Amino acid sequence: MNVLLLSMPDSFEHMPTVGIRMPNGALTSLAGNVDPHHKIAVADLILVQRRVRETVEKLVRKLNPDMVGLSVMTFQRKTAKKIIDLVRSLRPGIQVVVGGYDPSLAVDAYTDNSSGVVDFIVRGEGEITFRELLRAHEAGCDYEHITGLSYRRGDHFYHNPDRPVNGLEGEELRLPHRDARVLRGYTLLGRRVDVIETSRGCTFDCSFCSIIEMRGRNFHTYTFDRVLADIRDACAHGARAIFIVDDNITLNVQRFEALCRAIIDAGLNKIDYTVQAMTSAIANHGDTLAPLMRQAGFRYVFLGIENILENDLEFLRASSKNAERQGGRRTGNATLKAIDYLHRNRMYVVGGLIVGNPDDTSESVQMNLEFARRYVDWPYIQHPTPYPRTPMTKDFRDRGLIISEQLEEYDGTTAVVRSEYLSAEDIEFMRWRAERWMKTRHMPAALFHSPLFVLRHAGKMFAHTFRGSSLKSFLGLEDEHTVFERYRAIRRAERAYL
Repeated sequence: MNVLLLSMPDSFEHMPTVGIRMPNGALTSLAGNVDPHHKIAVADLILVQRRVRETVEKLVRKLNPDMVGLSVMTFQRKTAKKIIDLVRSLRPGIQVVVGGYDPSLAVDAYTDNSSGVVDFIVRGEGEITFRELLRAHEAGCDYEHITGLSYRRGDHFYHNPDRPVNGLEGEELRLPHRDARVLRGYTLLGRRVDVIETSRGCTFDCSFCSIIEMRGRNFHTYTFDRVLADIRDACAHGARAIFIVDDNITLNVQRFEALCRAIIDAGLNKIDYTVQAMTSAIANHGDTLAPLMRQAGFRYVFLGIENILENDLEFLRASSKNAERQGGRRTGNATLKAIDYLHRNRMYVVGGLIVGNPDDTSESVQMNLEFARRYVDWPYIQHPTPYPRTPMTKDFRDRGLIISEQLEEYDGTTAVVRSEYLSAEDIEFMRWRAERWMKTRHMPAALFHSPLFVLRHAGKMFAHTFRGSSLKSFLGLEDEHTVFERYRAIRRAERAYL
């Protein structure tokens, strides 16, 4: 069969498009785990945000796919349905499969004929389910034996039992098939970038997280041989920077330290690695872990700070993963100690914070913004977003704080909920006004690391960060709220990909 796998063009807008464009690792993993006689093409539409229609039309005509699969997050749902309509207009008989967080957690949104017809929904982890789907489809068999699959028969959808999460043991899951990519341009500050994973899952229960709703609270790991092979394959395909996409690699600190040693021993530490980490793990093990990370090549660490106020951490159910401990006892917040360990070992902190929680006031939001300004190298500040089936969603809905049901706005940087004391617009304005200036502070470090790239693209990066601004606004001759509204209008227009 000819199969075309698409990731959506909708993106989070924390960094300029010229600065970072990551591949969708799930699609190449799907491609690597189907039977080899199938012809699989993977297209990350994030690389062609202003040319989505013409790119899809070109790919469908050139590849003549029998099946198209779409990986979809909640804020991408509207775009996904438009792409489905476009593909069906080009090939009326084509089979359409959707998977990813949104179809897995909001199945009903894809089973109604009025919302864009799909034939199959792959729920949860997709590699084995998708492999079995292709086998059954090719053999003309029924689909009722395929766990993790929902399928259409006539006007009715059938939902098979969930597939148990994969333990990642042995060789059941093969390496990603990176040669299946048909678009190019994945970069991180001018360096070709790829993604790998060393583990899946998390055992915490943060209220904002879709991961535990999709796969439960568990943690499974790949062998180091498999991880190193994945890194080598990414490098063979040109990667000079790698983002490790694990849900929570620091759940097992001893394993993470051993992985750093394995990377060093394998001579794979000349690559720039980026990873997500818990503050508690870095703070409580930083003496040994942080130097090993730096020696292994880690450069950026996305630190899940979440919030610096205890009340907000309790709402986010993130207190325990941000706790400093001594002698097994909790002694305070781990954030500053974690940041200090990373900075002392010449790593940069991408600070993940969430502002606009139900009881937030202007003062509490400002405290978090000021903390980010003082201590993090690159801000990744988001607003709480009511994604399907997360505990946070129920809390916000019960309190009547959700002010927007337009899912295309659920991108993390558009405030779609208010607090008891602030409007959503006020919360978003405060973040926007502070964050754009924070981002400029990392420019010298980026210049030192990638001078040619920064010199060539500094104008584009600056223009993206300050979208909506004008000479009058920089001279203080224009009200900031006017600039903010112009920025929001630009952001709305950017979401129209088709």
